[in-house]
Amino acid sequence: MASIDIERPASQRTLTPSYTGSAAKKDEESATKEDVVQAEDPNAVGWDGPDDPNNPMNWPAKKKWSCIGALSVMTLLTPLGSSMFAPGVPDIMREFETSNRNIATFVVSVYVLGFAFGPLLAAPLSEIYGRAIVFNVANVLFLIMTVATALSQNMPMLIVFRFLMGFTGSTPITNGSGTISDIFPVQERGKAMAVWAMGPLLGPCIGPLAGGYMVEAIGWRWVFWLIAILTGFIATLCYFATPETYAPTLLRAKAAKLKKETGNQDLYSILDKDGLTPKQRLSNASIRPMRMLFTHLPVFILSLYVAIVYGVLYLMFSTFTFVFAQQYGFGTGTIGLAYLPTGIGMLFGTIVFGVMTDIVIKKKIEQNGKTVPEDRLPIWMTLPSGLLIVVALFWYGWAADQNSHWIVPMIGVALFCFGLMGIMMCLQTYLVDAYITYAASAVAAMTVLRSLAGALLPLAGLSMYDDLGLGWGNSILAFLALVLVPVPVIFFLYGPKIRAKSPNNLG
Repeated sequence: MASIDIERPASQRTLTPSYTGSAAKKDEESATKEDVVQAEDPNAVGWDGPDDPNNPMNWPAKKKWSCIGALSVMTLLTPLGSSMFAPGVPDIMREFETSNRNIATFVVSVYVLGFAFGPLLAAPLSEIYGRAIVFNVANVLFLIMTVATALSQNMPMLIVFRFLMGFTGSTPITNGSGTISDIFPVQERGKAMAVWAMGPLLGPCIGPLAGGYMVEAIGWRWVFWLIAILTGFIATLCYFATPETYAPTLLRAKAAKLKKETGNQDLYSILDKDGLTPKQRLSNASIRPMRMLFTHLPVFILSLYVAIVYGVLYLMFSTFTFVFAQQYGFGTGTIGLAYLPTGIGMLFGTIVFGVMTDIVIKKKIEQNGKTVPEDRLPIWMTLPSGLLIVVALFWYGWAADQNSHWIVPMIGVALFCFGLMGIMMCLQTYLVDAYITYAASAVAAMTVLRSLAGALLPLAGLSMYDDLGLGWGNSILAFLALVLVPVPVIFFLYGPKIRAKSPNNLG
């Protein structure tokens, strides 16, 4: 790690007041003058040199990937709740004696609404108390809310606990990106992001496929009982496989331990040089995601782009029942097959773009000795991905409108999801690289906007399809997506200047 000359944030610098030598001198090249001064303070506690095994950046690859693997399984499980029971909505409507079509849509999308608000609490808490404790508490709460959902006796109860499932289940999705920035150097981050991103994107696609047959065979409540059983097992796995990774939390613990051992009460973490109290840090952290969203242009614009295409994905989901059940005659069990192209497109997109972004970064380091966040936005990746989304929306809309063979609109869905992954992988990894110390808050801001769009756009979009039909309705969405295509190109060309204008108000 220390041999790679790349810019690193304070949370990953391996400075310590008691360490000297050539390795430390290399790190001084990426350290600011203030860091060096702080490192000379005998009371400042840092890592024991650049190769300190307690620094998560220096963990063995097996330990790192075990951590990411456990989190990825959890990020696959929690989104299953968003759509796994979707094929059972007609049964739920009959059981609770409700016929309102908007309620039928909302009982599915309210879960995603929980995803919008959960990150506002989970991300800042993880940047104050650490990743591990927030993950573990959230997993237990998710299990409790899932059981409560399975026991729901009426529609309001079902909706409330569905929202709380999403609220608590959003934590591994939001904070996982922060964990990746904690343990992986920039040139390895793309593959890790790809593995971690599969869960939240594949979950809503795989869910209906399994849920359709389950609802048909044993009823909709068993969807939630299955999720609860799996959560109990995977949450236990995560407890043992995901140790604390956040550098500020680890160094605070180290400083506290040394205080007890030495009796020196003046010791402090080198990363706590701001002098803030825990209460002040919590106050700052609690508003950080929204502050980033509305005062940092890269976070707002890129989050808006992702929110729109993600909302369109959920709007597309809302048409599947009409298109494939009523138009093509799919049954309750087989309707889940309509979501299979979504998973295929996302799976291939995640693998392709996750690997390619790391290749780009490694080449940049070989050529220039360093990398910048804008290297995550190569035009030859983002431009074709954006245009593919546009083409796919026209394809799906008019194929379904003209009642083409069912495989034709499914191909359009797969192409859309492949392009979606190209955009999401590039933009999300860009934010992680640009805001490493506060990566969880940056991704939380994106998740808030994305989840709001995923929850609310289907409610508004149904009337659009009623008025315009699938062909012209999807054409309007395609034209909107076309307007957004230049956004990553602009940030690739002018990103450093745009970021420089953002206020330095994140501490």
